[in-house]
Amino acid sequence: MLAPNLGSSLDNVLLSALPRSEFEQLLRPHLTTQAMPQGHLVLEAGDEFDNVWFPHNGMMSLLVVLSDGKSIETATVGREGVIGAMSGLGLYKSLVRVVIQLPMGVSRISSAQFRKAAAHSDAIREMSIHYNEVLLSQARITAACNAVHPVEARFCRWLLQSADRADGDTVALTQEFLAEMLGVRRTSVTEVASKLQQAGVISYTRGIIKIIDRAGLEASACECYQTLIEQSAVIYDLHAPA
Repeated sequence: MLAPNLGSSLDNVLLSALPRSEFEQLLRPHLTTQAMPQGHLVLEAGDEFDNVWFPHNGMMSLLVVLSDGKSIETATVGREGVIGAMSGLGLYKSLVRVVIQLPMGVSRISSAQFRKAAAHSDAIREMSIHYNEVLLSQARITAACNAVHPVEARFCRWLLQSADRADGDTVALTQEFLAEMLGVRRTSVTEVASKLQQAGVISYTRGIIKIIDRAGLEASACECYQTLIEQSAVIYDLHAPA
């Protein structure tokens, strides 16, 4: 298993985009940096938000948990985002399970302290609302993707997202983990991974996936990969400072 890269708070895109004086005065003194390993359960659905997390790298998965205990990923968060920011505006319970998908360094602040910061900063409140829009957009696109696209296309889309967050061509992921994220059987993941490996698109050994032909992987992915990138960019552009 890969060790988390700790990084620093300003590696997070949202924190680095805040007015520096507000970040330094309202947030930095209360941020704690920690490493979080792959597979770590950050929140269970129904848990209260005691903290707000700003990833420096890596990736978190947001999963909807069904009544039979099965779960499926609806969104992912990397260094471009935040988990729990809406607790600064009054949302106290998580509606999803949050799991570390790729090991990461993260800056953490208590929800109580974050609420105080948000009360004194328009920029922090707007950041929280705007990123919530990004997550809602992700959830809508992922729901449609899961409903209509074949497993292979979804697998490729998901692997591209993971590689982007990993900042490289190699991702440490087990077939069990992949199956849970995609909401499919492990045998389906095995079949898709084997097919892509035979085509020379990826290599897969002992839980390590290496992308060999990124263009081929993008060609096999559904359009949702580009749609997720484009819609997130639109939301950020709409709310960028004038």
